Amino acid sequence: MRIGLLGTGPWARAVYAPALAGHPGLEFAGVWGRRPEAAAELAQRYDGTPYADVDALLADVDAVAVALPPAVQAPLAVRAARAGRHLLLDKPLALSVADARAVAEEAERAGVTSVVFFTARFQKEPQAWIEEQAALAGWFTARAQWLGAVFTTDSPFAASPWRQEKGPLWDLGPHALSVLMPILGDVTRVVTAGRGPGDTVHLILDHAAGASSTVTLSQTVPPAAAGTAYELRGTSGVTVMPAASEDATVALTRAADALLACAETGRPHPCDASFGLRVTEILAAAEARLSADPE
Repeated sequence: MRIGLLGTGPWARAVYAPALAGHPGLEFAGVWGRRPEAAAELAQRYDGTPYADVDALLADVDAVAVALPPAVQAPLAVRAARAGRHLLLDKPLALSVADARAVAEEAERAGVTSVVFFTARFQKEPQAWIEEQAALAGWFTARAQWLGAVFTTDSPFAASPWRQEKGPLWDLGPHALSVLMPILGDVTRVVTAGRGPGDTVHLILDHAAGASSTVTLSQTVPPAAAGTAYELRGTSGVTVMPAASEDATVALTRAADALLACAETGRPHPCDASFGLRVTEILAAAEARLSADPE
């Protein structure tokens, strides 16, 4: 499968380009970016072609990987699907339900494969744990915490305008939902959403299997307090998601494996654009609760 990369930012440089260029089942065509000079530099590093025009790249590939802000990703994903190209997308799929629905509907209409890169779903230990817990019944409650220090360190993502505007709900919330929903079922109700110190967001969610979950998200914790944790409690006892031994580049390689497999079989992936749409709907509902009670 011949694949092209859309995006030249820190995530594209650190994860997407090396994973795609080094994948044995992919032919890395090249890069398009909103900054032509950055696209040229990144393409040259991995022996690819810099594309000045998105349509030129789409005409030259079977699939695209998108490492762009979600508001930019969504319309380009629709454009790529319309051209019949398979989609390796990042989270969140979009920043509005309408834009996310457009991607999911166009992918289905065009009959192309889509995989959204929720990191934990493609890391060996977390993926195995999620599958094991999903096979068990009787979960009573769950706790998810993703406490980051993006804005309290020199993180390259601190300069991201959409992260500054939308905060941890939209940046980290997709990760939490991607772990909780396969185990506890769809979110049937955002019970409440509230704010904590800094940019911290707290959610209480009801799930289809009858359990409830609490989610705490932040990008402004002190560096010494940063970390992630997922805990389940139910009839099987208490279990905690193990840490991943694989970095994001390895995880993206697994996501590319999934794209190839689904394109070959025609079977949808659990983390396809339709799942990305559902995550967007839940985040929008949580954002509405936060807006209704901003304090």
